[in-house]
Amino acid sequence: MKTFLLVIISFLGLQNQSFAQPYSIPANSKKIVVLGNSITYAGYYVSCIDAYLRLQYPERHFEIINVGLPSETVSGLSEPNHADGKFPRPDLHERLDRVLKKLKPDLVLACYGMNDGIYLPFDNERFQKFCEGINWLHEEVIKSGASIIHITPPIYDERKGSAYANVLDVYSDWLISRRYTSDWSVIDVHWPMKKYLEDQRLKDSTFEFAADGIHPDNLGHFIIAKNILLGLGETKVANAVDMKDVLSRYKNGESIFQLVEKEQAIKKDSYLSSIGHKRPGMNVGFPLSEAERQCTDIKNQIQMIIKR
Repeated sequence: MKTFLLVIISFLGLQNQSFAQPYSIPANSKKIVVLGNSITYAGYYVSCIDAYLRLQYPERHFEIINVGLPSETVSGLSEPNHADGKFPRPDLHERLDRVLKKLKPDLVLACYGMNDGIYLPFDNERFQKFCEGINWLHEEVIKSGASIIHITPPIYDERKGSAYANVLDVYSDWLISRRYTSDWSVIDVHWPMKKYLEDQRLKDSTFEFAADGIHPDNLGHFIIAKNILLGLGETKVANAVDMKDVLSRYKNGESIFQLVEKEQAIKKDSYLSSIGHKRPGMNVGFPLSEAERQCTDIKNQIQMIIKR
């Protein structure tokens, strides 16, 4: 029965992906908080989304805050010897309340799953912990008054381990199924990444997004960003091959993107430190007041460039 249910989840996810209707950022949404693990913290896909929205909708003045935390799970699970026994994986349960109260987002983008199966073959108890964690996250965000869009996890390269690649296939399909069972907003980046990887390997068998199978390069991040934007109805990026291609369509696009990356790098460390977390070894960043001052200066520079 357990295997049958997993097959059904996978079938529904694969069959219905192409029929998903795009969402949109609500008109009253200004502050967008992005939650996730080390892939989110790395930030390139967040900067891509941020830069696109500023270039495409300069009048809306979005504020996108990346508070992804490396190693984090929403399942609360951790390997017995994670990080060579130095610390257990941080658990979103420990900090979500502070994130929501301090940042007061209008919209949350949440991308979990990569760490939640703790890199082991599929196990129903671990899967249930992931499902319970995602359900809890959804309810807490809604209770705070914000909207939430779930993002399926990026792929784990099956060449590094087909069993764990399959785990993320299952986790992704379960999330996709919540579009239909619970009317959730879910944007799929997992299967588009998988298809892109397979297509590229037909041309070049050595192609990869991530040397370690986990952390994608800038192209992988762009594929994530592109599919999130497509999920938000931004069809202008449909034929773009990379972020440089997107930026070329806007006057001074590259200059603005560089400033966005600088601002994002400043904000994420300062906000993470201000909110607090239990993950050792993180950059502390500037005191929040100084970070906000620097970011205001960068925002002003961006607005001046856009108005030229």
